Amino acid sequence: MGESEKDTAALAYINRLAKQLAPSADVVKKNLKRNDNVVHLLYLKSVVDMMQLQEVIVKPFYGNSAEQDFAEYVQSLPYETQMPTGDEEVLTEITKGNVLVMIDKQITLLELKMVLANTVQAAEMEPTIHGPQLGLSESIETNINLIRQRYHQPSLMIETMQLDEASNRTVALLYDREKVRPELLEEIKLRINNLDVELVQGSADLQYYLNNSKYTLLPKTLLSGRPDRLLHNVTGGKVIIMVDGSPHGIIAPVVFFDFMLSMEDNYHSFWIVSAIRLLRYAGIIICTMLPSVYVGITSYNPDIFKTELALTVAASRIGVPYPSFIEVFLMLLFIELLTEASIRLPEKVSSTATTVGGLILGTAAVEAALVSNVMVIVISLVAISTFVIPINEMSYAIRVCRFLLLLYTTSFGLAGLVLGMIGLVMYLVNLNSFGEPFLRVAWKDRHEELKADDQ
Repeated sequence: MGESEKDTAALAYINRLAKQLAPSADVVKKNLKRNDNVVHLLYLKSVVDMMQLQEVIVKPFYGNSAEQDFAEYVQSLPYETQMPTGDEEVLTEITKGNVLVMIDKQITLLELKMVLANTVQAAEMEPTIHGPQLGLSESIETNINLIRQRYHQPSLMIETMQLDEASNRTVALLYDREKVRPELLEEIKLRINNLDVELVQGSADLQYYLNNSKYTLLPKTLLSGRPDRLLHNVTGGKVIIMVDGSPHGIIAPVVFFDFMLSMEDNYHSFWIVSAIRLLRYAGIIICTMLPSVYVGITSYNPDIFKTELALTVAASRIGVPYPSFIEVFLMLLFIELLTEASIRLPEKVSSTATTVGGLILGTAAVEAALVSNVMVIVISLVAISTFVIPINEMSYAIRVCRFLLLLYTTSFGLAGLVLGMIGLVMYLVNLNSFGEPFLRVAWKDRHEELKADDQ
């Protein structure tokens, strides 16, 4: 093939790509000419940094004396992206912010994308008093930089993958190659490669699909926006999965006790941390079981109480026109509505609206004899205990378990509560997260435990 034929083939290739992108309004096919030298550019102006394009390509082109010098200059740039083979893959790279540059039959992709979401956000998902107050950003490059700046180890590996769905989002796997289990890494890669979904918009979407079970009640991975939590898990041999465009990372695998850990625990002494963790576990037991215990005792076994307490509870229910389980269900529903309202309303309005709503409706319900005074105390204690759980995903799961236990207790009394708790524990025992038992307890030093696993 002669030189002119090669030039024609290269031009036809760019024209073909431009035609496939048309008639989109942001497609730019531009020719730079100086004397006999010509450079062909193809890019999307909506995703390319125009200032960077001007500084990296346009100005140097008119400053170089020869076309060969400019071609060598382009090849030496650190922005070069590996050139795919098929048209579809090349078009995908262009939509990500790459510029297609053709210089004398030589075609190069340069990554000059415009990033507007690289601002590091506040860690609103897991707020703490001590420790870092900033979380991640919506730019995957910025997030990787944040991890690198805090973990100066050559063993920290970063692998990037591309999801095979409509958005073609970039996914990054971060792990310490000296601590991670190879089987875990392969399992995560296999699940990501086997995803058959139409669209993934962020880490929360990907987390749902990686759970590998549509109807699972408890989360099998942990979503976090705190760099310190991500690093804490990297040092434990876990894998962090990040999705471009999402300010959160997915931690895999996880066990139940990971959801009860707050990063603020690292900044207090042993006894303070032990007391706080004991308080959290007491809170999770209260918010899960207390409504069912109330129904079981008042409706089935009031003789469990001391006589004075039983009479007090009975007196508080005088005038309430329905059984205790309906009373509990309505109040729990009311609390769930208040919680959802506080999340959906604007921040300046939510605290006032929910406080006034809770006080007015709670007081009015007691005065109208729709609920008892004791019931209001029980539900308030349940609501407060729910917020003790550090991770929001586990909090949602516990709220669902609360209703399931209430259903068992309504049907069978305290025996139903015991039966429901046994069923819940059996369910937890049978759960696993990427091969890790969900109720696993670190019974020895981590290195000794891993050695025991290999035996």
